[in-house]
Formats: sequence, structure tokens, C-alpha cells
Amino acid sequence: MSDKKQFTYKDSGVDIKAGEEMVESIKGVVKDTHGPEVLHNIGGFGGFFKPDLGSYKNPVFISSVDGVGTKLIVAFKAGKYDTVGQDLVNHCVNDIAVCGAKPLFFLDYFSTGKLEQHVGVDVVKGFAKACKENGVALIGGETAEMPDIYDAGEFDLAGTIVGIVDEDKVINGSEIQKGDVLLGFKSSGLHTNGYSLARKVLFSRYKVENYVEELGSTVGDELLKVHRSYLSLITELKELSGVNGFSHITGGGIVGNTKRILPEGMKLDINWDAWERPPVYKLIKEIGNVPEDDMQATFNLGIGLIAVVSESEVDAVKKKAEALGEEVFEVGKVI
Repeated sequence: MSDKKQFTYKDSGVDIKAGEEMVESIKGVVKDTHGPEVLHNIGGFGGFFKPDLGSYKNPVFISSVDGVGTKLIVAFKAGKYDTVGQDLVNHCVNDIAVCGAKPLFFLDYFSTGKLEQHVGVDVVKGFAKACKENGVALIGGETAEMPDIYDAGEFDLAGTIVGIVDEDKVINGSEIQKGDVLLGFKSSGLHTNGYSLARKVLFSRYKVENYVEELGSTVGDELLKVHRSYLSLITELKELSGVNGFSHITGGGIVGNTKRILPEGMKLDINWDAWERPPVYKLIKEIGNVPEDDMQATFNLGIGLIAVVSESEVDAVKKKAEALGEEVFEVGKVI
């Protein structure tokens, strides 16, 4: 009989049983996002989705993939895990909604050094909450334990979304013209971009649990505000005449993102004083002595969505948005 020490997969840091228990524990919240298009619940090798194409003449599928970035480090520090899943879904939803797409389904990837079931469940509950709010089916995902890649208590997230739109209703900025007006809509905070700079500055002075008078909250609560979904707003506005493009303001700021949809030969004239920046940006700029160019290129600065609108239709679009409870800012023009 050999006296050599036996090594199991669990000894190496991977607990298959824990993963199976987590899958079992989230089946209910995942299934709650499913409509009749989803052909079965989680547990198979793939997610099955049968879309109703009857109302589409020439359907185009639009997809996007993203992560949450270093906002996760704030979640680790705060021990709060139920919002970052919502961030990821809403970010992905916005990325295809600005193209005119209706989101259909979402798949997630959750990787960690050692699976802590309550953490994984909280994250997936966040996915499910945002999926349900956006009318999206959460049809599959992957949970991976990868010891030696992540430190204790750390994990990473990625998500993929697929949506649909008729080809003649794709919004790609091709109708944008000189003189079009940029209408800006408020963000709920930093969303999911600029966190490497925000953390470096704010955590040089504060801890995650510190209450800051200027913010009216703790640093952690401010930085963990959920990335807003603009799906319902975009759905209403895209049916209006003169709405020629949308820009989701993520990494790269207002200019970096909005110039992506401009026809060749056009650029942006932004009025940076058209709205009041939320206090968190003023705090970051002051504490970190951050140059204004860096602020503009890194953060959304309080504007998370821009609609590019024909000048003649601005009043009608503003009226519709205000009826939906939105505060609208004329933040610039196309030149």
C-alpha cells in the first residue's frame, strides 16, 4: 500500500460540491427572470432562448460584453455584494439600447479564488433583479473557482447580453447633422467607470465606512450607487422624430463616447457649465488636484446618457422626457 499523500481537487482549492450547492440555491431567482421564450432552467450545457420574430421584418441581433472593473474593490471593502451584479446588467443593457435594440437575454461569468456561497448568491441576486427590471432573461452563467489567481475575498465579473432590432430601426448616428443638439440625462453616480482614479483619490483620505458631509453618505454608499438603466427612457425617445443618436457615457467621458457615433467630419462643442456636477466629482477633483481634462476624459460627471436631437425637435423631445420624470440639460451641439 502506498504511503504517498493523496491530493484531491478540494485540497487544491476547488470545491465542486460548493459550486453545485450555489447553483441549486439560485435556481429560483434565475427562473423568475424567464418568460416563455426560455426553454429550460439552468443546469444544462447552454441556455436555450426561442425569440418571437413575428413582429420583425429583418431582425438584427446586437450583443455586448463588459465587466464592472475596479468598482469591485469598493464592494470587497464594504462587504456589500448585491449591487455589482445590477451594475453589470444595466451597463450591458444600455450599450445595446443606444443602438435601438430590445435586450433579450443575459449570461454571466463569476470567478473567484474560493467560493463563498453567500457572496455568490448576493451577486446573482443582483443579476436577477436587474434582469427582471429590464425584461431580460438570465439564461446561463459560469461560476469558476481559481485559487492562486484571486486573493481571499476577491472575485471578478463579466456579462454578455443579446438584443434584437429591425435593421431599418438600428440607431447608429448616421442621421446626425451639423447643428444637432446634445440633450443630457442624469447619471446615478460614477456608474462603472473611473474607479481606479476615484479610489486612489478618495481612499487616500477616507475609509469606505466614513461619512462625508459633502456627499450626504458614506464613501462606500456613494461609490456603490447602482449604474442606472436608461432602457425605458430610450424606448420612449427613440420613437420620436428627430432623435438621431444616443450615447451611453462610460469610460472616455462625454466626448470620448459621443464622438463614436458622429459621421465623419463632425465634432462636438460641449458646454461643461450646462449642468451642476454631483458633489462626488467636486470632491475627487479637489482632493486629488485632478486636471480638468482628466476629469472630462475619465468620468461621466453626472451625465450618463446623451440623445443627439435635431434642433427643430428639441422642445418636443425635452417635453416628452420631462413628462417621464427626467431633468434634461442642453449640454452642447454637433459642429
